[in-house]
Amino acid sequence: MARSPGASSLHGPAGRAPPQCESHTAARAASSAGRSTPSWQGVLVARLLKLLLKRRKLSGRIERTRVLIRLTVGGDWRRPRGVTIRPAEGAPVPAEWVEPAPAATLPAAPRRTVLYLHGGAYMFCSPRTHRGITAFLARRIPARVLVPDYRLAPEHPFPAALEDALACYRWLLSQGIAAREIALAGDSAGGGLALAALLALRDGGEPLPGAAACLAPWADLAATGASIQSNSGTDAWVFGEAVAVGARLYLGSVPATYPLASPLYGDLSGLPPLVIHASESEVLRDDALRLADKARRSGVPVRLRMWRGLPHVWQGFLPFIPEARESLEEIAAFLARPLSLASVSHERDRETGRGDWPERLSAGSGATPKPPRSRP
Repeated sequence: MARSPGASSLHGPAGRAPPQCESHTAARAASSAGRSTPSWQGVLVARLLKLLLKRRKLSGRIERTRVLIRLTVGGDWRRPRGVTIRPAEGAPVPAEWVEPAPAATLPAAPRRTVLYLHGGAYMFCSPRTHRGITAFLARRIPARVLVPDYRLAPEHPFPAALEDALACYRWLLSQGIAAREIALAGDSAGGGLALAALLALRDGGEPLPGAAACLAPWADLAATGASIQSNSGTDAWVFGEAVAVGARLYLGSVPATYPLASPLYGDLSGLPPLVIHASESEVLRDDALRLADKARRSGVPVRLRMWRGLPHVWQGFLPFIPEARESLEEIAAFLARPLSLASVSHERDRETGRGDWPERLSAGSGATPKPPRSRP
């Protein structure tokens, strides 16, 4: 049954008061197993980022930063080993497929798939900048990974990115891939976007993916977490005050507490199993802690892992930072299990003629993918 449209409309009202986590200390203690201190590689990268990139002001730096990203980590030359990368022909928005090579390592069609939404504060980056992460997941799960080049703010404010993400998910369903064989994942803004997509799909009565992964998700664009201020000095990328400024460039006139922009303010019940990894020293630390706490209290299976002394989305520094591999290994294992079970179940259902996956394609608005709408 679809939920009432009020909470899920892309241009709906503001959300609720900010949720408060009552057990931050306990949550961190329970989820910080592993290294007692960060690796020297992680410490070095954090110090270099602070020296070279951390700034207090965003104004006038957006295009300059985009150019820098394109010339360094955003070039098409970045092609990790062990995967093939090709354009996603027919996708509703520009996107690329990252697939393990050889393709024979994948299960029989319809093959398990990860829809990965890159981070970058909704203003930066692309599928190319995140190929290290997406290639690792493709090889390790193994699965095909679809990475949309969704529209960026401030040129395309909310809900453009969400529309693009939803269009890609519905397109995957239209290709004959069962929802349970899809995992949704993303980092930073992409992590928040993945959560927003889950809320929109659930509220629209559409089939949900089998699992989701959030790497340091930006889930509270109102910037109410205590770590926004307490970790402003230790965060390697940004100062705390820049979070609200960046949020406004994405939100436009939309309230910062609107759940489809800030999923922390939404009802999380009914979402698929969720894995969350974040750093203790980043300004978005409390986004991850409060998200995990609220999801658990809503009945969602959650695996939270907090890491000490690492920069925001350190997984992007694979293979230099050893914790990047450790984190992605855990995330890949978490996503692989439901996708593997779905593949086995799907093949059995096809053989016996009892599968429900064709009917799933007609649920909600997933039957006919449409191009993303322009913002009114």
